Amino acid sequence: MNNVVTKVKEELLAILPPTLYFFVALHLVLVIRVLMLEGTGIKVTTSVSIALAALILGKAVLIADLLPIINRFPDKPLVYNVLWKTLLYQMVAAAVHYAERLVDFARQAGGVVAGNEKLLAEIVWPHFWAIQILLFLLILMYCTLHELVRLIGKDKAKQLFFGPLPSPPH
Repeated sequence: MNNVVTKVKEELLAILPPTLYFFVALHLVLVIRVLMLEGTGIKVTTSVSIALAALILGKAVLIADLLPIINRFPDKPLVYNVLWKTLLYQMVAAAVHYAERLVDFARQAGGVVAGNEKLLAEIVWPHFWAIQILLFLLILMYCTLHELVRLIGKDKAKQLFFGPLPSPPH
């Protein structure tokens, strides 16, 4: 039983950083969407669905980090892995963003195929692409920081950001 508790604690601690990052980042996207959609009558995502999306993205990042394809350029400069991971995560984020819109339109149209046709006819593409650009920048920032911390180590990163850490009591 103790092993199960330890494993659950380890998983929760691992999922916390990417989930918190995406929770804050997606709320930033929400604020921008609210501002962009003001007066259009288009429904905006709720904070609960953003929390769920942050959890999904946080876990997706952890799962993706276990795949052999994710660290495709181990012997190259850091920028290769940063751009590669950004591209992979961006494709997932774009698919999730499109699927989120599709669910709303499928409910209105009474089916996925009809919802997709309605979505393609009515989507405000400049808004969609503006959100994609913002997500790209947020994901790029995440991947850059993640790779830097992976390279220099968590303790050194904490020390660089927060100054010398107190030593644990003996």
